[in-house]
Amino acid sequence: MQRTHFLRRALAGLALSLTLAMPAFALELDEAKAAGLVGETNMGYIAAVKPSAEVDALVVSINSQRKVYYQEIASKNGITLQAVEARAGLKAIEKTGPGGYINTGDGWLQK
Repeated sequence: MQRTHFLRRALAGLALSLTLAMPAFALELDEAKAAGLVGETNMGYIAAVKPSAEVDALVVSINSQRKVYYQEIASKNGITLQAVEARAGLKAIEKTGPGGYINTGDGWLQK
């Protein structure tokens, strides 16, 4: 009986620790920017500075979310998606802090 109780508690603890650790595997945008893995482009999207499977997955995820948002703005204001992307790119580049990577069309630069 005591052995079963111990085993249940051990398994519950393992399950809890795995659940809590899962988010640690996901790369976050701010973390990727700070590590120099991604940067902002002049077209309003991020791109990989140092590509990897994890970085590429983050880029696809963030950029797809941004595109949906940009399209909503374009539709609401009667302007093209390209105009919104270009404006967002300028703002993102201006907002990028020291040490962050930007690409204005001439390759990556570190601010």
